[in-house]
Amino acid sequence: MSAVTESVRVASHGNAFSRSVRDSLVVAKRNLIRMVRIPEVVIFGLIQPIMFVVLFSYVFGGSLDIGGSTSPQVYREFLMAGIFAQTVTFATAGAGAGIAEDMHKGLIDRFRSLPMARGAVLTGRTLADMVQTALTLLVLAVVALLVGWRTHTSFGEVLGAFGLLLLTGYAFTWIGAVIGLSVRTPEAATSGGLVWLFPVTFVSNAFVDSSNMTPWLQHIADWNPFSATVQACRELFGNPGVSTSDAWPMQHPVWASVIYSVLIIVIFRTLAVRKYRSAAA
Repeated sequence: MSAVTESVRVASHGNAFSRSVRDSLVVAKRNLIRMVRIPEVVIFGLIQPIMFVVLFSYVFGGSLDIGGSTSPQVYREFLMAGIFAQTVTFATAGAGAGIAEDMHKGLIDRFRSLPMARGAVLTGRTLADMVQTALTLLVLAVVALLVGWRTHTSFGEVLGAFGLLLLTGYAFTWIGAVIGLSVRTPEAATSGGLVWLFPVTFVSNAFVDSSNMTPWLQHIADWNPFSATVQACRELFGNPGVSTSDAWPMQHPVWASVIYSVLIIVIFRTLAVRKYRSAAA
């Protein structure tokens, strides 16, 4: 009798997992269709990172010392890992605003009234955002190649770098989900999603060599999760800017990036699902 009960319990868990995956994919499809029907959302999402690439490449290129060189080409290769990482993390604001808008319109309440897996709505939304982020990275990579960015490693390492970027972006969208569920309007979610991102992205090694910072600021930059992803991408792309810092994340950036991202997903997905259960439109 106990064996039969255990079998039923295992089957129930299996069915619950498969239902959660199915529901998440359905919600992701709904959000992707919405993006296709409102293409200006994707287009405007591309404009900002492209502007950053062009402006930073031609305004700062040649004026900053990277590894003893002030060559514009060296700075462009140094820059692109930071621009890629900034792009995937700034998607946080869009994720938060989208969830806040669904809350404001009462759509979340409708989803909660359906027999759906508890976290499917949020998982589906973050998966759709990751697809949009992947599209943005593809376009951005083409623009980067046009302004002179090049990689110097194998194709597999380059793919690994973009995989790390997508993992980091996916992790940060869960922070956006928590923000979107915590505020009352999409405008507040957008502001709340950006205000903390600026110090995270600029107090880092994304745009300047952190060794040129004051010691206490360099310490913050070297242990910044964002910096770990940037450093990992530079190593995997074979671009200049390899850190000489003794900080563990700078010595093992790939592992640090993965660990940071997984921890962010675990913590903020848990918080987001709890808020989703109790939030009111």
